[in-house]
Amino acid sequence: MSQFVEREFDVLVATTIVESGLDIPNSNTLIVDRADAYGLPALHQLRGRVGRSRERGYAYFLYPPEKPLTETAHERLSTLQQHSGIGAGMQIALKDLEIRGAGNLLGGEQSGHVAAVGFDLYVKMIGEAVRELRGDGPADRPEVRIELPVDANIPHGYVTGERLRLEAYTRIAAVDSAADLNAVRDELTDRYGPLPPQVDTLLIVARLRALARRAGLTDITLQGNHIRFSPVELPDSKQVRVQRLYPRTLLKPAVRTMLVPVPKAAPGTRGGPGSPRSGTGQTVSLGAPPLRNTELLAWCEELIEAVLADPAERPA
Repeated sequence: MSQFVEREFDVLVATTIVESGLDIPNSNTLIVDRADAYGLPALHQLRGRVGRSRERGYAYFLYPPEKPLTETAHERLSTLQQHSGIGAGMQIALKDLEIRGAGNLLGGEQSGHVAAVGFDLYVKMIGEAVRELRGDGPADRPEVRIELPVDANIPHGYVTGERLRLEAYTRIAAVDSAADLNAVRDELTDRYGPLPPQVDTLLIVARLRALARRAGLTDITLQGNHIRFSPVELPDSKQVRVQRLYPRTLLKPAVRTMLVPVPKAAPGTRGGPGSPRSGTGQTVSLGAPPLRNTELLAWCEELIEAVLADPAERPA
């Protein structure tokens, strides 16, 4: 290679290694054998090895005449022929995208065993397997869906970067204990300042999700005028307790679902922070507004601890 650069040799025979950014200003002619077998990006990179200085560059792409070109190979070579000026790289990249397709990182257009499950599920399965091998806890960590009328999010003004915001969401989603919650709260406060109300509500949602997971729940959602908890299987004693604490609750053993009327604020309140909550036998006026945000989440926690949680796990 050094002798070719010093012009001791006029011809250099090489593999496609020369496409990797080699700069030989005095080279002016490139001949590529079996160009029909190369990809469009590789051909474009190879072509860029000549004509890099004041020398006029020539690139010859050869293919066997006795064998007809495939449609894809013909498109590649035609694209290179049509786009040979300055700034042609963008057009070539777009054509390559059209020929090969964009693929789908989170879908099925992949190769290998990842294609069988999708990237997101694959990463989750790997994480669970690693936790199990390390002895950090059981690999099976059931998901809990919470769909309630709460304003829980990380505002763009609080965490400005998309990557940092996604990282914060991931950390909050992994909360599974009070220690985890306090660690995330301290970290966010230290990095970004005092928590906005939306972030504080998001942490309470994470706390409720962890409590629901320990109680065996996978679903806490608003359904009309009720809040649905499932799966729920209550013995007779707890069924009596539910009806006493939360009147008009509907139990559906066939589908393992419990529908509890949406709680409303006590008379004379607007459901603000620290206001009394209904749902435990209190008499509430018909015009009282339903609970929302942190008050609704706290009510859900009280219900789980009073009815659904294992007595050994209830807080003292």
